[in-house]
Amino acid sequence: MNNGICLNSIIPIRSEPSRKAQMTDQLLFGESFKILEVQGEWYYIERSIDGYGGWITDRHFLEASGELMENIQQAISRIVDQPFARLQWGESGMWVPGGSVLPFFDDSTHSFTLDNTHYKLESPEPSGHQDTRQWVSQAALQYQNAPYLWGGKTIMGIDCSGFTQVIYRICGILLPRDSHQQLNHGRTIGFIKDARPGDLAFFDNEEGEIVHTGILLGPDRIVHASGRVRIDPIDHQGIYRREERKYSHRLRVIKNVIDRS
Repeated sequence: MNNGICLNSIIPIRSEPSRKAQMTDQLLFGESFKILEVQGEWYYIERSIDGYGGWITDRHFLEASGELMENIQQAISRIVDQPFARLQWGESGMWVPGGSVLPFFDDSTHSFTLDNTHYKLESPEPSGHQDTRQWVSQAALQYQNAPYLWGGKTIMGIDCSGFTQVIYRICGILLPRDSHQQLNHGRTIGFIKDARPGDLAFFDNEEGEIVHTGILLGPDRIVHASGRVRIDPIDHQGIYRREERKYSHRLRVIKNVIDRS
């Protein structure tokens, strides 16, 4: 067994092979991964899409052959582009979070088959394509007031880089998991006045380490996960918390990851 595909809505990824270990990330439905090590009930995995690694103990995944993995890579997949969607099979069903992968998806029937199970996407309807910057902004605003959760990637709990990764993935742009990795993507915007909706902003600490990220809604507003997913004013210094009358995050750099040229 070298590969797997998540069949649960969410599988926690932990830093160590222990239920008490910190959750560093989450596998979402349909995400594939490599299994690199087994310790009893624990599996050290590396997610296919971004190489992120960690330990899982949930058996709700499909053991996948190399042939199946290759077929999935070549097939059409749909990314769930709403905060939650309902999958139905037979008389059963479950809700899966935004960013989940629906492999072998048939747009005409809104259905797919995986592990001999035929799934149908019941709700909501796919949002369809639109201007990417508008799409990123609208998708991000759907997560407003979602609670902060370290390692989280769903509307029920999400961290800052999980938020940016999921939103951009919904809109067809792949980013790494952590904010310091995301910083290495895209083109630098020199002045915040030139920022456009959908650009990424990064923030550092006193040591110069990237510790936070968020999505700009324009040159003066940002949506980001800090305590909860919230909208705050931003300027060349950083994010300003009106209720606290102070800056909460110091701006380091702005990146355009939408326009490739």
